[in-house]
Amino acid sequence: MEAPKGIISKVSGPLVVARGMENVKLFDVVMVSDKKLIGEIVEIRGDKASIQVYEDTAGLGPGEPVYTTNQPLMAELGPGLIESIYDGIQRPLEGLFKATGEFIQRGVQVPALNREKKWEFQPILEKGVQVKGGDVLGKVQETILIEHKVMVPPGVEGELVVIKNGEFTIEEVIAEVKTPSGENVNICMMQKWPVRQGRPYNKRLATNEPMVTGQRIVDTFFPVTKGGTAAIPGPFGSGKTVVQHQLAKWSDAQVVIFIGCGERGNEMTDVLMEFPELKDPKSGHPLMKRTVLIANTSNMPVAAREASIYTGLTIAEYFRDMGYSVALMADSSSRWAEALREMSGRLEEMPGEEGYPAYLGSRLASFYERAGKVKCLGQDMEREGALTVIGAVSPPGGDLSEPVTQNTLRIVKVFWSLDYKLAHARHFPAINWLNSYSLYNENISEYISDLFGSSWNDNKNKALRILQEEAELEEIVRLVGIDALSTRERIILETAKSLREDFLQQNAFDDEDAYSSLKKQHRIIKLVLSFYDEAMARVEAGEEIDIDELFRLPVRVEVARAHFIPEEELERFEELEKKLREAIRNV
Repeated sequence: MEAPKGIISKVSGPLVVARGMENVKLFDVVMVSDKKLIGEIVEIRGDKASIQVYEDTAGLGPGEPVYTTNQPLMAELGPGLIESIYDGIQRPLEGLFKATGEFIQRGVQVPALNREKKWEFQPILEKGVQVKGGDVLGKVQETILIEHKVMVPPGVEGELVVIKNGEFTIEEVIAEVKTPSGENVNICMMQKWPVRQGRPYNKRLATNEPMVTGQRIVDTFFPVTKGGTAAIPGPFGSGKTVVQHQLAKWSDAQVVIFIGCGERGNEMTDVLMEFPELKDPKSGHPLMKRTVLIANTSNMPVAAREASIYTGLTIAEYFRDMGYSVALMADSSSRWAEALREMSGRLEEMPGEEGYPAYLGSRLASFYERAGKVKCLGQDMEREGALTVIGAVSPPGGDLSEPVTQNTLRIVKVFWSLDYKLAHARHFPAINWLNSYSLYNENISEYISDLFGSSWNDNKNKALRILQEEAELEEIVRLVGIDALSTRERIILETAKSLREDFLQQNAFDDEDAYSSLKKQHRIIKLVLSFYDEAMARVEAGEEIDIDELFRLPVRVEVARAHFIPEEELERFEELEKKLREAIRNV
C-alpha cells in the first residue's frame, strides 16, 4: 500500500471524514486507518472527503491515516460465483471463516473468487477472428446446471491472436486480443466491474414472456415477466421472505441471486440450510447449483447494506450478459433505504419525508431500472438475457403510505400486497387478491394465448370478479346474516371460498402442491369455476335447487383436493369436471 493520502478528522459511526484528500474521486475505495478498514468516498468538499466505512469503526479516532486505491468498488466476475455466499462487499463468508474463525475480524481481505482452483476452459472461437466486447470466447462447466461463458470484457475490440485450451486458474491468460492501435490485451477468465455502473448491452427488448413461479396467485392473477420488476410490501410477519424463498426455489429463472439485505440472520440461515437440500423441479439437482447468495444481515455494518444491493445487481447483470434468465431477490429494500437514511443524516444533508434523503426515489429508480430483457453485448445478435428484480419492502407497522413503499410503487409494475390477516390464518402465499395488481398482463397476452387461447384470461377475469363480489357480500352477511342472501349470491360465496382455499392457497411443504405448472393452474381454476358455471346455469334457467345439498356434494371433497394431483396425471381433471357437472345436474 502506498503512503497515506489523508488523515482522519472526524468519526461518526460508519461515517469517517478525512482531510488532505485532494485529487480523489467520488466512490473511490479507500483503506481507513492501519487496520485497513474498507470504505468508499461518498462526498468531497475541498480537501475533505466523507467516507462510508463498510466495517465497524469502533476505536478509530482523529489523526489516523487513510489510504486510497484510486479505483471504485469492483465486483470480481468469473467462474466460482455460483454456490458462493458473500457479504455485502463480495467477501466470501467461507473464506472469512477460514481466515478469522466464527467472528469476522476487521480489515480482513479475502479475494471473492478462488485464485488456485483450475477450471477446464473450452474455446469456441479460433485465432484470427475479429472480436469485440461481449463476444463469447469459450465456456467452463461451472456447475452441473450452469455453463459459464467466458466473454471478451466490454471496451476491448480487435483480432484474436491467441486462444488456449485446457485447465487454467481465473488469473491465467487464456486469450490475447490485438487492438486496432497494435496493443495486445491479455484476457483471463476473471473480469472486474464497478458495482455502481450498469453493464452495457446492445438493445433493450420488450418483456413479453412470463417468469413462471409455480405460485398460482402470481402466475394466474399477477404475473411478472422475465426482465420485469416487482415489489412485495407487507408488515412484519406477513411472509415477505417466505414468498421470496418460494420464488427463488421454483421460478424458471436459470440463475438466482438472493440478497439478504439487513434482514435477520435466522432468515438467511433458512436459505443456507434449505437450498443445498432442495431439488430444482426442472433438473432434479440442488438449487444451490444455480444460486449466488449475498448475506448482509442486520447484525452486520449498516453501510455495507447499501453496497450489497449493487454487488448483487452486478453479478446478476454478468450472468444476464451470458444469455441467461436471472432472478434477483432483494430482501429488503427498506433496510437498504434505512442505511441511506443513516448515512444521509450523518452527512448532515437536508432530510426529506420521514428523514429519508430527498434522492430516495431516484436511488430506488436507478436500482430497478437495471432490470430488463436485452440483446446481449457482442456480435452474436441472437443472444438474449433477462434480469428480473423482485424487491421486498418492509413498511413499519404495515403502513403502505410511507416513502419507501410509495417510491417503489411508482417504479415497479407488479405489486404483491401481503396481508397479515391472511398470514395469521395460515393462508400461503398471503397475497391479498383485492389490493395487488400486475401491469404485465397485456405484455404476456400473446404468449398465454398461444398456450391456452382466450380461456386463460376469461377464467382469470371471472375468478377475480367473483372474489370482488364476495368482498361486497361479506358486508351484507355481517349485517343481516347469510340467510338473507339469494341462491345466486350464496353460490358466489361458495365459489369464492373454493377459489381461496382450493386454488389461491398452496401448501409449500407438499411435493405436489408447492409448485404448479401453468397447465395445472389452468386445469384447477377451470375445475373450480365449472361448479359456478353449472350451478348458475340451473339458477338462471329458473330451476329449483337445494342449495344445502349442492354444497354438500361428495365430489366437492375431490375438487378441494385436486391441487394435490401430480403433474403427470393432469387428465384426471377432465374426469373430475365431468363428474362434478353431472352431480350438480342431479341435485
